[in-house]
Amino acid sequence: MKRATLYLALLLVMLISCEKSGGKNDPRGNFEALWTIVDCNYCFFDYKQVDWSATHDYYAGRVHDDMTDQELFDLCGEMLGTLRDGHVNLIAPHDVSRYRIWEQRPVNYDARVVDEYYLNFDYRRATGIKYQVLPSNIGYMYYGDFSVTIGEGNLDYVLSYLASTDGLVIDVRSNGGGLLTNVETLVARFIDGRIHAGAISHKTGNGHNDFSTPYDYYINPAEGHIHYLKPVVVLANRGSYSATNNFVAVMKSLQQVTVVGDTTGGGCGLPFTSEMPNGWRVRLSSAPITGPDGKLSEWGVAPDVVVTMTPADAATGIDPLLDTAIKLLQD
Repeated sequence: MKRATLYLALLLVMLISCEKSGGKNDPRGNFEALWTIVDCNYCFFDYKQVDWSATHDYYAGRVHDDMTDQELFDLCGEMLGTLRDGHVNLIAPHDVSRYRIWEQRPVNYDARVVDEYYLNFDYRRATGIKYQVLPSNIGYMYYGDFSVTIGEGNLDYVLSYLASTDGLVIDVRSNGGGLLTNVETLVARFIDGRIHAGAISHKTGNGHNDFSTPYDYYINPAEGHIHYLKPVVVLANRGSYSATNNFVAVMKSLQQVTVVGDTTGGGCGLPFTSEMPNGWRVRLSSAPITGPDGKLSEWGVAPDVVVTMTPADAATGIDPLLDTAIKLLQD
């Protein structure tokens, strides 16, 4: 029963996340269908202070009957870019639009540096997690994709192996997200009591502010499994996005956890998908999720300790974020 509330909220989103828009299959009909889909379903207009009606007027004036598919795709992708949202994509057979600014943010992570200079290419892998005990007796876990399901038994092996360490680094840099249920599975190993993890709302109508009453969801400790309750440092960067953004927000609320690195990439809206008359699909944020603090983290979760990594650091085999984490856990 521990996940019933979260599953219910996710189910409500999924039930409204697949529809096809009507309209004429020509450049203007497809443009208007796309604008309407976004107008009825996107959840951050007010939060981002986007005037979607003015956006329509600007881009509608550039639509003409003789547009090629590529010209229409480029125009629609440019319009979607005004939402400044990495969860928003236009998906066509020939291309996928995206918010490119999100991809241009500082990386502050080099997997080769960690593998070669900190792990000496000697590490274990289980359930999508790379892990090892560092020479300083600090545990290290790298989880690079919340789409990879975390097995409870595998996680028991990982945490059993790391149990004797003095502290633990959980590295989720450049983890682009995945499943919220995996977030819950992982967080449940670092708590000894029920915690409030956030709240989820879903659209109830076509108005920009038509949302349900938020569904609070909670995470309970994983019963009958191994826990780690010593000090933990979470490493994050601007590539820590979507479900990873949620993970960092929840972990940051725990007393024994310190977040080090850069502000996460954000992305706190569950996706909705619809289809235009020409068969192109649009994916967008439709169901906002607040964190344990009751706030949206669409723009990201700030670290407790800001640390950056330069190209010169990487060239000399230095990871300042990991070094800072190790020092914090040794003090």
